[in-house]
Amino acid sequence: MKKICTIGILLTLLGLNSFGQDVIDKQDIVGSERPLEYSAAFLTIATDSRAGAMGDVGAATSPDYNSMHWNPAKYAFIESDMGIAVSYTPWLRKLVNDINLYNLSFYKRIDKRQTVAASLQYFDLGNIEFRDESGGYSGQHNPYELSVDVAYARAFSDKFSGGIAFRYIRSDITGGASVGDTETKPGNAVAADVSFYYVNDKVKLSGRNHTWSAGINFSNLGSKISYTDVQKDFLPANLKIGTAFKVNFDDYNSFTLALDLNKFLVPSPDSTETNDVSTAEGMITSFYDAPNGLSEELHEIKYSIGGEYWYANQFAVRAGYFHEHQLKGNRKYFTAGAGIKLNVFTIDFSYLLPVKQNNPLEGTMRFTLGLDFQALRNQKKDNKG
Repeated sequence: MKKICTIGILLTLLGLNSFGQDVIDKQDIVGSERPLEYSAAFLTIATDSRAGAMGDVGAATSPDYNSMHWNPAKYAFIESDMGIAVSYTPWLRKLVNDINLYNLSFYKRIDKRQTVAASLQYFDLGNIEFRDESGGYSGQHNPYELSVDVAYARAFSDKFSGGIAFRYIRSDITGGASVGDTETKPGNAVAADVSFYYVNDKVKLSGRNHTWSAGINFSNLGSKISYTDVQKDFLPANLKIGTAFKVNFDDYNSFTLALDLNKFLVPSPDSTETNDVSTAEGMITSFYDAPNGLSEELHEIKYSIGGEYWYANQFAVRAGYFHEHQLKGNRKYFTAGAGIKLNVFTIDFSYLLPVKQNNPLEGTMRFTLGLDFQALRNQKKDNKG
């Protein structure tokens, strides 16, 4: 589908808050609170179907192929020694039909305590026909954004691990076109994640072992990103804290309940120019700089809750809820999905249902296919036998 817009509008859409936020009444914004401002918002989108079906929780859930996005430290406790997964998300289908998010994740266990991982996230914004401010044709471009990640995770004990990830980010959304007298360029940035994970699978209740876990991830800590020589924007640095509890009813049935809290580590919008402060200063002041004080700081915390039921470790049913304050983005939605393990393959699906009608995120679907190389080797050995 051909999309027509001005460069300025596109920069605004991609540089402020998250994609697909609900409509906020102007009277709520004026004289009150505003959404946080940052660029490369694609880094905040859930990359996989499992977490996407559980309301976007993942800081403390069990390790999987896509732990890179949620908590890289979880890779230290992943069961298989190697795996790869690909995810596909048709994005904003209520508005257009050619915006897509792709993610490729890979992990490899070095030994019993160490694991390395890598991922590639590619956000294809489709074909856009640009117009200048007077409506004249100024060319076409296929905007895209991508990130390339590498991570290392290490278990410090049988219950506690840490992880670090490094990320390269490129955002080419204007094709070098000019906004008035200002030339634009692709944005480039580097960032890092620092994360920790705790898991105890011997919590005794009613004579059975259950699992409690907790995780924390400081993500997208890095340089600013710029599309012009005039202004530099913050990346969506984020603090994610989560916990999860898995109940094993019997040898075939289990249920996990998980909760995540998220806070962006970027300055709150006010009457001053927030982009003038450094990244480190912005992260520190983000905990106390809201113009309306503590109440507004609390409004900047997003929460998500999700549940996951497994039968025989082969069939999963998931559901969740994500909540963001109405003056800080206003995203509120329910999610649901399912998963199935077919020996060497894992297939997951999720669906998003917003609280409000006519939301551009309505009907968002995610698909993930994972391949377990250890299970594949075991299958080949069994076939030979």
